[in-house]
Amino acid sequence: MDRPDFKNSYDDKTNAQYVDALIANTGVTFSQPERDALVDGLDNATDTRASVLHKVAENHTLAQQEFNRAFVLMQYFGYLRRNPNDFPDSDYTGFDFWLRKLNQFNGDYQKAEMVKAFITSTEYRQRFGP
Repeated sequence: MDRPDFKNSYDDKTNAQYVDALIANTGVTFSQPERDALVDGLDNATDTRASVLHKVAENHTLAQQEFNRAFVLMQYFGYLRRNPNDFPDSDYTGFDFWLRKLNQFNGDYQKAEMVKAFITSTEYRQRFGP
């Protein structure tokens, strides 16, 4: 919160604007009562901006969303030893496919058959010879 870019983005905002901006940056929908509770905490001085940031960051949906993203990225780094947009891909379509699939199975990578797909892929197996 002490970084200049954070301060430039948030210091001049009202409590409500601050909460709304944090929520908007998550890409997660907070219920009106959740949002209002965060604003009320700031308005009533029972929360600080730091504690509200912490509460937003610990939102269950956000945590799950970011966990799934990190898990898919880990598959690329660990099994394929590359970034999701490196050759033979030129964009993130593979990454997006696996993220959608993992999300469809509520984060259950076994039911999504992610690891199986990565370790049986030609790209992975070619790392170990013909």
